[in-house]
Amino acid sequence: MAKTLEVRVPHALDAGEVRRRIDEALVKAKGDYAEAVGQIGAEWITDDTLRFDLAVAGMKFDGSLEIMVEELLVKLDLPGAALLFKGRIREGIEERLGGLVG
Repeated sequence: MAKTLEVRVPHALDAGEVRRRIDEALVKAKGDYAEAVGQIGAEWITDDTLRFDLAVAGMKFDGSLEIMVEELLVKLDLPGAALLFKGRIREGIEERLGGLVG
């Protein structure tokens, strides 16, 4: 049973710059983590909303990232086995996105 984790990361950039940085980070992540993670799917469904999916350690993760005026909102569906790592997953998202848009 999946449970949705919500993470909010503040930023002070315009939406276009956030999107540009996210696109660059996705290209890098696909190259750097392809062997460990496998295929990373990502698609902008609106100018401000990205849907993504990936698999880690045999677990499938689906989520979205929404660019809001002063923050990014990430919603990530965690498989049951990943709930044990919810805190570490939250910290990782905050650290990586914070470094990207901070």
